[in-house]
Amino acid sequence: MSKNISEKTLQDLEFSTVLQHVSEYCISGLGKEKVLEITPIDKKQLLFKELRLVDEYLTSFESDNRIPNHGFDNITESVKRLAIENSFIETDAFLKIATTSLTVNELIKFFKKFKIQFPTFFEISQEIEFTTLIDDEIKKIIDISGEVKNNASIVLKQLRKDINNVRGKIGASFTSALSKAIGAGYLDDIKETVVDNQRVLAVSAMHRRKVAGSLLGSSKSGNIVYIAPQATLSYSREYQNLIYEEKQEIVKILRALAETIRPSVFLIKEYINFLIHIDCVGAKAKYAQEMNAILPKISNKKKIFFKNAYHPILWKKIKNKKYIQFHKV
Repeated sequence: MSKNISEKTLQDLEFSTVLQHVSEYCISGLGKEKVLEITPIDKKQLLFKELRLVDEYLTSFESDNRIPNHGFDNITESVKRLAIENSFIETDAFLKIATTSLTVNELIKFFKKFKIQFPTFFEISQEIEFTTLIDDEIKKIIDISGEVKNNASIVLKQLRKDINNVRGKIGASFTSALSKAIGAGYLDDIKETVVDNQRVLAVSAMHRRKVAGSLLGSSKSGNIVYIAPQATLSYSREYQNLIYEEKQEIVKILRALAETIRPSVFLIKEYINFLIHIDCVGAKAKYAQEMNAILPKISNKKKIFFKNAYHPILWKKIKNKKYIQFHKV
């Protein structure tokens, strides 16, 4: 809290209400939280810097060089988990981290390209390391849909090849058993159905002992029994084993990816803080635009001159007030 402004004064000025209004212009939850934590700035250099940032953002509204997207997901919990040795995070969390890195890199490039128009933004962006390593390493392993790529490891590539082969065998073996059962007249009219995500033969109850396989259930009437063909079952067990091995290999791959990204955890935290800062500045600029606010001239004199000035909350009330004009009859 500023040494020169008391809590009572801030309450009288409805400072917290103003912050609430500003926070509504944020595009992220973390940005809103940060705005609501704002206290008056008592350091001249920092104050001028923040005012310049808001002014630069405000001027971008009327420029062809609009500040690029700076929206981001809240990845703080994922980054905390990533920081733990031997840990890993899910693929969607990795992708959000990659997107955050890409967003910051694009902003760094933008402010460098237009540093004449955005000198203060350029200044703060130069404090952030530009690197494509995070995004590159993640995209090398995980595709845009959140799936670990086949070529993420030789083992995974072979497992998925085997899984596809077994899937084919399951389909072929079921089709063969279905054809034989139809030919023998063992099936009900519906022929087949699905039980526990598994294709089964709909066998007439009187023929249940004539069809080799595992009984997985029956109809409410008891006239139909659901049987998984024996040949299909053996392939299904092999399939489940392969799926388990695939999951284990994916975890292994994600652990290795986490190990690669872990040294960049501090940088990722800087990325988050950078984006939160821009979100807060953007919210202030949008709020200023709504009120037609201007950058004040600040001097060392202990005098304040207000010309056509309004308290933000009063201005908002005046703006929203409806006037009714009465005519004399």
